[in-house]
Amino acid sequence: MFGKQPVKTPQHVAFLLLPNFSMMAFASSVEPLRAANRQGGRELYSWQTFSVDGGPVTASNGVVTVPHGSVRDELHADVLFVCAGIRASQFRDDRTLSRLHELGRSGMAMGGICSGSLALAQAGLLKGYRCTIHWEYVEPFVENFPELEITATLFEIDRDRYTCSGGTAPLDMMINSIALDHGEDLGISVAEQMLHTFIRHPHDAQRMPMQHRTGISHPKLLGAIAHMEAFLEHPMSLKELAASVDLSNRQLERLFRDHLHKTPSRYYLELRLRRARMLLRQTEMPVLQIAVASGFSSASHFARCFREFFTHSPRQERNHIERIPGAGGNGAEQEQRR
Repeated sequence: MFGKQPVKTPQHVAFLLLPNFSMMAFASSVEPLRAANRQGGRELYSWQTFSVDGGPVTASNGVVTVPHGSVRDELHADVLFVCAGIRASQFRDDRTLSRLHELGRSGMAMGGICSGSLALAQAGLLKGYRCTIHWEYVEPFVENFPELEITATLFEIDRDRYTCSGGTAPLDMMINSIALDHGEDLGISVAEQMLHTFIRHPHDAQRMPMQHRTGISHPKLLGAIAHMEAFLEHPMSLKELAASVDLSNRQLERLFRDHLHKTPSRYYLELRLRRARMLLRQTEMPVLQIAVASGFSSASHFARCFREFFTHSPRQERNHIERIPGAGGNGAEQEQRR
């Protein structure tokens, strides 16, 4: 599967759906396989879904899926994809991780979709492999698994490990793989069936270009913002930022004022605070660690700036997101962990 001429068809694909898995990422993985069968005129792929215990599993959007069985059952698959989503870092089922390790070591190809790469890493299945994950998880993933070769690409296929960033990226990974398995014509046919008019490639960036995200076209201002985003944990001084894009302090300040209606320092602070909010929502990192990772020298300074910008404290942010239906996690359980 995935770039290797299949010795048999159909190829069997298993999906392990973890609690709060991403429905979009899962659907983007399955639908190209269905379309390949339809467009190919025969069963090229088959698939089954599994949960940790064989019981129904709820996606992050609240939709409940009834799986075919438990991942602990005997699996007859060519590849197993772990499909996760928000709060994937909370997954701590040792029996399931041991089962994944067992399957991977037995020779089964393994994949991670969206934040499913976390489970593969916890199971010790990504050492020595290139891997990727949804961009919101890249930084904590790097911090927790510094020994891994982690990229910020759409998807990575490294021998028998397939990792994907989530969202609609699995659609591109599957279409690319179908084309490698059964020819470019079938891949294009599947893409057209999905109304997917532009097939992205493995090393395309996950995030849209900064010019589109910011609505700014001035190259030196974009360059300064890029440096800010690259140095959130260790913020650059205004002098360093200006020098990095060959401007004076005054010229840089004028650009920010004219295009963004705020000072460079204020824009930088807001970037760091938004990054902190993302870490509060998507990870279990302690507040102090998040403060340091966002460029603040103390938890008290971080909390004060956070409250001034968002009108509530970092802990209130975390408690609030845990109470939102579909946001994942159990508030009481999280409080115990803090």
